[in-house]
Amino acid sequence: MRIESWIAGILATLVTCGAGADEPRRELGVHEHGHSTLNIAIEGTEVAMELIAPGADIVGFEHEAESAQDKAALEAAEAKLADPLSLFAMPADAECTVQTATVAVEGEELHHEAADHDEGEEHEAEAEHEAEHNEFHGEYQLACAEPDELGAIRFDYFEAFPNAMEVEVNLITEKGQSSFEVERDAPTLDLVGLV
Repeated sequence: MRIESWIAGILATLVTCGAGADEPRRELGVHEHGHSTLNIAIEGTEVAMELIAPGADIVGFEHEAESAQDKAALEAAEAKLADPLSLFAMPADAECTVQTATVAVEGEELHHEAADHDEGEEHEAEAEHEAEHNEFHGEYQLACAEPDELGAIRFDYFEAFPNAMEVEVNLITEKGQSSFEVERDAPTLDLVGLV
């Protein structure tokens, strides 16, 4: 089976089902500041990663970049996100290199229902535009010549993005699947026995 199709299937499963039956489920559309999601699939020497992060965590705002300052912040953030090994540091002995890195900013419009409560009138629901929430979406393909040396990942992500507080990590390898929370005050994910 090709790694791309295997990883696509795994990532789709992680997003729709959650990484573990004992873990709380996080569905698409859940948007919480300070909390990002990193899906990792490892097969042989191939490592695929998918990062989903709220705009507020990455650039400090979620609206569309209109000012020159906002546009510059967006460009700087995209450049940082395009270098995954500077954000998620792998052990040097694993000899990992970036094969592909793509970063996109995706918008999501949220709506709420407003009801008209005038006496004698039927309640009428009307969808109103509430806010636009931008998310950063990064997809990375890495090759690690020595995957047995992947003992840990250091999350320099927290240094790069001061508003980020926690990353929910969903990991799948040939040994199974796991879910972790990596926090700013403990920025290392131990992979010993998982790869």
